[in-house]
Amino acid sequence: MRNRRRRLTMWRHGVALALGLLVGLTWTVSPVFADCQELPNHTELRAALRQVVQAGNNGGLGNDMWATLVDREGVVCVVAVTGPDNSAWPGSRVIAAQKANTANAFSRPEGVRGFAAPLSTANLYDAVQPGGSLFGLQFSNPVDPAVAYRGDPATYGRANDPMVGGKIGGINVFGGGLALYTAAGALVGGVGVSGDTSCTDHIIAWKVRFTLNLDNVPGGVSATGDDNMIFPPAEGLQAAFTHPRCTPVGAPATAIARNLPTTHPVGPNP
Repeated sequence: MRNRRRRLTMWRHGVALALGLLVGLTWTVSPVFADCQELPNHTELRAALRQVVQAGNNGGLGNDMWATLVDREGVVCVVAVTGPDNSAWPGSRVIAAQKANTANAFSRPEGVRGFAAPLSTANLYDAVQPGGSLFGLQFSNPVDPAVAYRGDPATYGRANDPMVGGKIGGINVFGGGLALYTAAGALVGGVGVSGDTSCTDHIIAWKVRFTLNLDNVPGGVSATGDDNMIFPPAEGLQAAFTHPRCTPVGAPATAIARNLPTTHPVGPNP
């Protein structure tokens, strides 16, 4: 009788353990529902990213680049990288995803009550410094490491990048992240670019968004009424959303970034 009870107890424990492992496995690998229909696919994003990088005139170091698209819920839809394997900074893969998440998370649709304009990650830099109105924002909404680092690194940046389908999270507060608005003005997510100086990341992200015709932004805090970088000195509303000037190695990027609303005006574009 005692042995029978022991076997029954062991069986129950075994079933509970198996169910727990099954639930844990399902929680780990099951993708979050993503609405990527209005976003470019991997081929389209990679082609646009490569086109912008290869064309040059982006300032910075001339590095290979990462780009990520998230949908309106912050779910990763596409991860792309230029260049051969291992040529881009590995750490920039997750940073690009952070930037996409941030730009989407702090932008709103056109026509809603209150502040509806998009905020780029570059617009957030000054406000999160000590004493700034958004100090501490960068520590909220942390990256989910189970999404960021899962899967085979050999697939990173490809169509089957294991980050796709996961909700990445993360807050980034320097240049390279922009909200995405369709030609009809619908806010459908964000793009993040990383791999070079922050100014160059922003410039490339801006040009990629322009190329993909997802830059129909409804306004912005910059003097040109969009989400471009704002360099000091600045006055009024713009003063609260400035970003440091580009480093000496990327000095031309300051002028390139300033001129983006002229060289690559926000849409809708043909």
